[in-house]
Amino acid sequence: MKKLHALCLASLAALGSTHVLAQNEGHFYGGVGAGRSQSKIDDDRINATLVGQGATVTSMTHDQRDAAYKVFGGYQFNPYLGVEGGYFNLGEFGFKSITSAGNLDGRIKVDGMNLDLVGTMPVNDQLSILGRVGMVRARARDTFSSTGGLTVTNPNPESTQQNYKAGFGFAYKFSQSMTLRGELERYRINDAVGNKGDINMASLSLVFPFGRTPAPAPKVVEVVVFQEVPVVVVVAPPAEAPVADRLRVSLNADVLFGFDRATVSPSGKVALDKFTADLSGTDYDHITIEGHTDRIGTQAYNEKLSLQRADAVKEYLVSRDAIPANKITTVGKGSSQPLTSAGVCKGLPTSAAVIACLEPDRRVDLDVMGSKPAKK
Repeated sequence: MKKLHALCLASLAALGSTHVLAQNEGHFYGGVGAGRSQSKIDDDRINATLVGQGATVTSMTHDQRDAAYKVFGGYQFNPYLGVEGGYFNLGEFGFKSITSAGNLDGRIKVDGMNLDLVGTMPVNDQLSILGRVGMVRARARDTFSSTGGLTVTNPNPESTQQNYKAGFGFAYKFSQSMTLRGELERYRINDAVGNKGDINMASLSLVFPFGRTPAPAPKVVEVVVFQEVPVVVVVAPPAEAPVADRLRVSLNADVLFGFDRATVSPSGKVALDKFTADLSGTDYDHITIEGHTDRIGTQAYNEKLSLQRADAVKEYLVSRDAIPANKITTVGKGSSQPLTSAGVCKGLPTSAAVIACLEPDRRVDLDVMGSKPAKK
């Protein structure tokens, strides 16, 4: 009887290598994911061990793929960074070697816990790119059996060890209460007989945020008609004569675009449609659209972003045939005219609390000059 003192499932190999915006405020979330895992059986190592015991390998079969799943929860600190922990089960893999001295079967099951840092790079209001890196504490449970002249000294070795993991993918926000993720992750695993390798997992996950305030509803933050001041003229003319008005309308930029974006969002389109509906019938003389940002970021960046936002509002209004393009002027004010005081919003500039505190500064002001027939 020939004894095998060291046989394993050895190296597990690769499938290949390779930021709806997150809510501005910090919040918790939970989720569940499922997919497929893949490993690689180290044939050369197994064959070398068998040959060393005097057996000639005639054939070998593999079982290198299985279903996998994970359950997780985390905390999103800001739109770009979160921490996440959970349980994963990568499934079961195995091999069968047929030799001149008998047959050898080996299986390995892998599961464990992980703790990751998750980075998010928004592409638009709904789509983001994800990247992650973290630690795993994985349990490997091996099972070996043999026939003929082969024997196994330890048929059920088990090991739990720490290692690293990494991954990348995308997130698509269907709504404020549900996001879909697609990810490819690589887990570095130590098996129960002294070998290391990689297991890859491709998965789809559903993520459910909780513990955060709802997204602001589309709304006109401020509509003011000033009398007897340079920015407004209100005249009481005879009946049916046009009334000369100047309106100053301020719209929340987080509603129009989302944080740090310059593409009009679905909620922004609703707000702008309401603005034009409220002024239906107006004979416009001129409209000045001013973009404003908060003080986060450089002056040059904020001036560029504020002008892009003003231009985006103009483009949308013109595309809806609401106002002629030649009657609109756009201006980027950057962070030069904040509504918040300099010493009020304290803390790390990119923290959720500071971002929320500076929300009034992020706005688009529309200065409207026009006339509307007087009501009878």
